[in-house]
Amino acid sequence: MKKNESNLDRIIRVVAGVILAGLYFTGTVTGTLGIIFLVLGVVLFLTGIIGFCALYSLFKINTNKA
Repeated sequence: MKKNESNLDRIIRVVAGVILAGLYFTGTVTGTLGIIFLVLGVVLFLTGIIGFCALYSLFKINTNKA
């Protein structure tokens, strides 16, 4: 898997993932929406850490210019 996310893209994903998961774990968002936030947060966090997004690959998007 070749990295297809820029550093800025990765930072935004990690921050957004932590915020979404945090909303679930603090009880701010509960129920089905809370679970959706948690799953989305984990996916964003992991793709940010790894630097590879499968959807980017599918749509031939590459924000990593290096």
